[in-house]
Amino acid sequence: MSVPNNGTGAAAPRLKDVAELAGVSVKTVSNVVNGTTPVAEATRERVQRAIDRLGYQPNLTARRLRTGRSGVIALAFPELPSPYFAELAVEVIAAARRVGITVLMDDTGGDPAAELRIASGLGGPMIDGVILSPLGLDRAALLARSREIPLVLLGEADFGPVADRVHIDNVAGAREATRHLIDEGYRRIAAIGWQDPAPRATAEQRLAGYQEALAGAGLTADQELRPPVRAYFRPDGASAMRRLLRLPRRPDAVFCFNDLLALGALRAAHEAGLRVPQDLAIVGFDDVEEAAYAIPSLTTVAPRQAADRANSPSAAWRSASSSATRPGPADHAGLPGVVRESSTWPADGPPADRPPPSRRPRRRAAPPPAHAGPPGGAARCGKRNSVVLRRTAPGRSTVSG
Repeated sequence: MSVPNNGTGAAAPRLKDVAELAGVSVKTVSNVVNGTTPVAEATRERVQRAIDRLGYQPNLTARRLRTGRSGVIALAFPELPSPYFAELAVEVIAAARRVGITVLMDDTGGDPAAELRIASGLGGPMIDGVILSPLGLDRAALLARSREIPLVLLGEADFGPVADRVHIDNVAGAREATRHLIDEGYRRIAAIGWQDPAPRATAEQRLAGYQEALAGAGLTADQELRPPVRAYFRPDGASAMRRLLRLPRRPDAVFCFNDLLALGALRAAHEAGLRVPQDLAIVGFDDVEEAAYAIPSLTTVAPRQAADRANSPSAAWRSASSSATRPGPADHAGLPGVVRESSTWPADGPPADRPPPSRRPRRRAAPPPAHAGPPGGAARCGKRNSVVLRRTAPGRSTVSG
């Protein structure tokens, strides 16, 4: 097989070369590269292997002249070092790669000017669409962006019918996480994640869910049990937990608004000589990979069920790379819970001074559909936005939602 020289002394593979190596037509290779027509998964994988082996790179300028699209979308998060955003970025990139879309990534740091630049397509014609998780951007700035291109917003901030949006029901997730602690017999439940004086939408919604669960159980939401934090990282969680442990009457359980806060809290509890969950229970939110490997493993709320982990990013990039700029309805991602060791009693039961777990009947999840796979697969139970926390063996997890 001969290929032309690209002027640098290296051969530049062509679509024809990829087609010959994969044993398919040039049109099929074009469909895989451009994502214009569905291709059988086995064929797509064969073409992708040929592309990887030859090192084929599409000519974006030629593609845009031919199709009016570059096949490139932008993806921007406010905190890429956060495991939640890092894991989500991997999923979006994988979903895009499956149909030949290239993802250009940026970390905005929550800067409104940087977010507006991303939302405007970086000021150039080579971006087909944008997936953005805004932190500092407001609706007025978004409406005034210099270039209107397909845009998908991720997260809690509601800008109205300005763009497509994928988000989760934070109130429901926080309510069920707190209710899980109540069902386990805990009564003095603290919350780590409130921001003062300028709380973000995430903090407001998760605090609301926490307070709803306490009110429903007839418990008081003491203000001293919600120490404010500056950010949602491990040191912030550890610092807040130390403040809680200095109270004359410390909490017996803590709901943290994300897993990094919970991991910091877990460390502070360990430093104070407390056993988790025997002396203190801890629950997080996000189900980052680290949560399953903490000691003890962390009970948490998983915003993205197995099916959503594949489908929501895929739907997001399809909207962002489409030719339509009119926003559609907001999409709610699934919200299952994962019960692990940090909130459940060990085999020998609760300490003698701890009241027994509540005996009020637990709500049962609807049975999974007949085609559902084993726990941890893409099975869905009940309503799309329901949250059901299920007990599993220590260190293992199951999801439903």
